[in-house]
Amino acid sequence: MERLLSLILLLFLTGNNTRQVAIKGGTFHTTDPQNGQKLTVKIRDLDVDKYLVTVAEFEQFTQETGYITMAERFGNSIIFDFKDGQWKLCDGADFRYPFGPHQPKAVPDHPVTQVSWYDAIAYCQWRGRRLPTDAEWEYIARNSGKSDYPYPWGSSDYKDGRYLANSWQGSFPYYNTAADGFLATSPAGYFGEDLAGLTDMGGNVWQWCRDSVQPAGCNAEDDLSVRKVCRGGSFLCDKSVCHGYKIGNRTNSTPESGMVHIGFRTVKDI
Repeated sequence: MERLLSLILLLFLTGNNTRQVAIKGGTFHTTDPQNGQKLTVKIRDLDVDKYLVTVAEFEQFTQETGYITMAERFGNSIIFDFKDGQWKLCDGADFRYPFGPHQPKAVPDHPVTQVSWYDAIAYCQWRGRRLPTDAEWEYIARNSGKSDYPYPWGSSDYKDGRYLANSWQGSFPYYNTAADGFLATSPAGYFGEDLAGLTDMGGNVWQWCRDSVQPAGCNAEDDLSVRKVCRGGSFLCDKSVCHGYKIGNRTNSTPESGMVHIGFRTVKDI
């Protein structure tokens, strides 16, 4: 029954002809994700997922292909424990049980998490699409480069008594009031469309990009020499601490790592 409900939800989502948004390309000024130097980039016309890839969509991929995620192969993945405010390696955590097997199962219409960069690449190949580059992601978030607002939807993350993105309210990592209605992920698209007609370009989950960066700062001692850029912030972003859902901000992670606050969306050249 659970599998049937997931497929029904997936058919509803993919049957909607507004699942993708056409973005007109152009010349765009951004910064290098490695060193922060200014760049001028030519962006192609793109077909962009309006929504983050959901648990139901990723489940369909695994059912049809037999794909096994990195977290499943490792037998564990990284979670955030809200009780003690700590990151932990949790046995049995994967995209179906993002906080571990003793916590609730992932909700089908929420963005998929606990997927590594390699998992996201495999899904993209199955769909005949790809991950956006760092520059493409920012160009899209800035409404084809036309907006100077700090967020994809405008100048503020709070308006008319409601939050406009899924983020952390309180004091990270000590307490979260969840005033936006969600302690962890929210349904894909719940907070509405931004200026480009997309959803969740800020908050909910970080989004894998194609770009590689060398480790720096506290990550300089990592065994792996290459990390992958993430954009967009997540439900764990407190704007007084990291403000990851502000357009210009980035993070990165090792490509084999699944985490409870990283997902993705896909694009395709037009």
